[in-house]
Amino acid sequence: MNNLWKRAIERFGHPKVYCTLFLALLLITAVFLKQNIIGLICTALVRIAQNSILVLAMVPCIISGTGPNFALSIGMICGALAGCISIEMNLVGMPALFVALFISIPIAIIVGLVYSVLQNRVKGDEMTVGTYMGYSIVSLMCIGWLLIPFKSPEMVWAIGGKGLRNTIALSGRFDKVLDKLGNITLMGNVIPVGTLLFFAICCYLVWLFLRSKTGAAMLAAGDNPRFAAASGINVDRQRTIGTVLSMVLGAIGIIVYSQSYGFIQLYTAPLYMPFLAISAILIGGASIKKASIGNVISGLIIFQSLLAISLPVINGLLPTGNLSEVVRIIVQNGVILYALTKAGGAE
Repeated sequence: MNNLWKRAIERFGHPKVYCTLFLALLLITAVFLKQNIIGLICTALVRIAQNSILVLAMVPCIISGTGPNFALSIGMICGALAGCISIEMNLVGMPALFVALFISIPIAIIVGLVYSVLQNRVKGDEMTVGTYMGYSIVSLMCIGWLLIPFKSPEMVWAIGGKGLRNTIALSGRFDKVLDKLGNITLMGNVIPVGTLLFFAICCYLVWLFLRSKTGAAMLAAGDNPRFAAASGINVDRQRTIGTVLSMVLGAIGIIVYSQSYGFIQLYTAPLYMPFLAISAILIGGASIKKASIGNVISGLIIFQSLLAISLPVINGLLPTGNLSEVVRIIVQNGVILYALTKAGGAE
């Protein structure tokens, strides 16, 4: 038994093993409390679909050698801006979603190129600088959202008509257009097949890229920069490509998240979302130097299932007062903190 435990830790890492056991404990507790297990699983699937692309955005930057992208909130701002432009153009349905996606890509590329210049100048401190830049740009855009001259009454404040609202409803625009694409209803619970399929396509594209010549060069540059440079690989260029791809996926990811959530959240909303994505991929077995599509999928399943199942279970155990919400926050932030402190992952 002891050898089996050691092999599991060596293969999967402490975060994945312990969080999986905690998830199993929550599921067993939910069964004893006679809760709707199918409903809990479907809720977890919705959360997995919502956050899927944001977690996938961590792969390019990690394998290129810049570590987890703590500045992913900058890419999210690009996506939120593109979503607002789509609404301003008075588009609805699937065209509104795809126009937002197409607009977000060039904006994220430009932002990623500028940010990568800074990343290449602060090698070894990318995560610290990324956290600072993410917080700074989010704070700066709090002013920007007030000054950008959008006119759509759905977005601007009703009084004064200037500045965007904190939360912009997407009903009648591109609310759940991917979720409803081929969705399946299971015992009254909706499974967002379209969003999950979109995530699968993005995973396949990233997988193909990693097996291309550029992807192989990026892997080499991130794994051993000195050896890669001696082999003729431009390490800074590979780091730039990884950063740009991460920002593009972050921009796409927040649009996918918004259509599933039903709202675009502005101002300080993107501030802490990178920590959720980073925690998920670290729980999935990634480290600050190595990551894979498998780490993304397993981390999403474990982390988002924990968040989806913990609240109903805690409510069942502590039905009175607001204590259940306090415990839920402790559980959520505890899992995030544990994942970040175990950033070595499978190593």
